Amino acid sequence: MLSEAERHAIVHETMKHKKPGMEMWYGCTGPTTEATISYVRQAAAEGADGAMIAAPAYICASNDDIVEYFLEVADASTIPLGVYNNPPRVKTDLTAAEVLRIAEHPNVQLLKESTGRVAQAALIAKDSPDMSLMCCCSPNLGLIVPTMSLGGHGTANMTGNIIPREMAIISKPWDDFDDATNFKNAYLRNLPMLHYAYTATNPVPMKSLMAALGMPAGPLRKPQKAFRGAALQRGLDAANELNLIDSYGYSPRGLLAAAE
Repeated sequence: MLSEAERHAIVHETMKHKKPGMEMWYGCTGPTTEATISYVRQAAAEGADGAMIAAPAYICASNDDIVEYFLEVADASTIPLGVYNNPPRVKTDLTAAEVLRIAEHPNVQLLKESTGRVAQAALIAKDSPDMSLMCCCSPNLGLIVPTMSLGGHGTANMTGNIIPREMAIISKPWDDFDDATNFKNAYLRNLPMLHYAYTATNPVPMKSLMAALGMPAGPLRKPQKAFRGAALQRGLDAANELNLIDSYGYSPRGLLAAAE
């Protein structure tokens, strides 16, 4: 939904805020292989540490074509790449064997998995590819628990916009039993917010709640519309249950009006 100029501006402006020890990765998927390569090159020219790419949306390309697409972009990139297997958005659903084939490319260093086939997490982890294994934080997909328990390296998440500290605990790799226990406690406690975050296609749930809590989320672009009424109230109830207004110092404005 962003124009090419807007996407370039986001990379250019946010790179000004890079701090020591902070890696800056950018979503660089375009509608074609050539456009994706162009976005990756622009991010690299701005000093980005890496680029995350998914299959182009809408075209519903075959798996063979998308494997070739990922490898072609990797060949052209001068910065590390992350592969985003995101069938809910783009239809193409890479198999474990296809992901592992892509992972053999030295430029591919990260996987974000969003398949609905939970067993895929184990099939990929079993081969210990030389890449970071991450997943979507949707509880509906059910990938977080198997990914993290099988040696995953974290989540690439939407819900961290509202609960960043909690998602940091959920996303920490397990080094010992304390990590596993902390994960369990944080995951179960924050399930109401995780479920709210995926009550509709994002960014609608997240931007609606962020705005209601006084965060600078900005308006949604048409045809998307912000939540109101019961849909938004579910997020507000989760925020109250987790005591987020006090713990994060959010400044809710017009909550009653927003939820009406």
